[in-house]
Amino acid sequence: MQRILEGIRVLDLTRVLAGPTATQILADLGAEVIKIERPGTGDDTRRWGPPWLRDDAGRPIEAAYYLAANRGKRSVTLDIAKPEGQALARELAAKCDVVAENFKVGDLKRYGLDYASLAAVNPRIVYCSITGFGQTGPYADRPGYDFIVQGMGGLMSITGERDDLPGGGPQKVGVAVSDLFTGLYSANAIVAALFHRERTGTGQHIDMALLDVQVAMLGNMNTSYLASGEIPGRLGNAHQSIVPYQVFKSADDYLIVAVGNDSQFARFCEVLGERALAADPRYATNPERVKHRDALVPMLASKLATRPAAEWLERLEAADVPCGPIRNLEQVFADPHVIARGLEIRVPHAKAGEVRLVANPMRFSATPVAYDSPPPTLGEHTDQVLAELLGLDAPAIESLRKRAIV
Repeated sequence: MQRILEGIRVLDLTRVLAGPTATQILADLGAEVIKIERPGTGDDTRRWGPPWLRDDAGRPIEAAYYLAANRGKRSVTLDIAKPEGQALARELAAKCDVVAENFKVGDLKRYGLDYASLAAVNPRIVYCSITGFGQTGPYADRPGYDFIVQGMGGLMSITGERDDLPGGGPQKVGVAVSDLFTGLYSANAIVAALFHRERTGTGQHIDMALLDVQVAMLGNMNTSYLASGEIPGRLGNAHQSIVPYQVFKSADDYLIVAVGNDSQFARFCEVLGERALAADPRYATNPERVKHRDALVPMLASKLATRPAAEWLERLEAADVPCGPIRNLEQVFADPHVIARGLEIRVPHAKAGEVRLVANPMRFSATPVAYDSPPPTLGEHTDQVLAELLGLDAPAIESLRKRAIV
């Protein structure tokens, strides 16, 4: 079965998370992704463990961090700091449809691997640069780190418990969301640019920045500020504009109640045995509930604390009140719905036997995602790619290896 991006070849000069996430999405969609790595060390995340993928003898093979964003790629070791390595990279780029890179602004120009240099020999190239702050602006030369961008881009100003409560203060998200969202946006941008190329015959340069993405991904929060001029603050697990829409502590565990409209609130109150709350003018409508949240929420919390979470969840679900448990990852992957959706995949691995990974969430009726290969070992495909694409024979490749170019 043909895959959506079959026939598209990507030269992947990215490492760590944002760039590799983008190129892994392209690989999942059928693109041939050639991952260029430093000889001897490779992508930094190969060593960002524990935890590790281990072989049958228990020896570490790769860090789990690396495994998260590199399946379906071909690894080629190439030292682009050396002139001969740069020349080989340019030859590879000339045979590719896409180049993705996340070097500091201007770094690749000195290697002749910047957009202008490659577009001069391949005008159809789609070239995606991923940096912390973009190719322009006063911060362009700064290195970009997800944690810092979460702070600078406003996310941490709305994440964390209220300052006036125990544990209050700014809090980063538990996963590198600026990196991951940048990877998602970048993959979308690359596919859009490929579509444009099909119509016009020309490629283009894509300028992706973590800070841009972080500001954009705040959704209704950033638009709320622009509309009102009011700076939103941290509300912990509560919602800025909807009440009750937060975490509550039951008699034995935490649960989420996500009441989205007034009729749901009335049913919620009925389950709690507190019908009078739904009729109270202070709580009957969402704007009033938001206004009086400090009085309402403690009453709801007190009632929910009287019974176990499982009992509340059963009763709330039966009343069609949006709710849910808070699970750890062991519970997530044991969930029957997660299993039914096939969110855990197992891919054969030459050294580990197999590797457990998370499926791509995109579901296509005609061109399903295929998981053809695991994250590659360092330099696993160097000889194969150089022979196939550049016509180098075994002695030529061995000469490059002896000089530490590959």
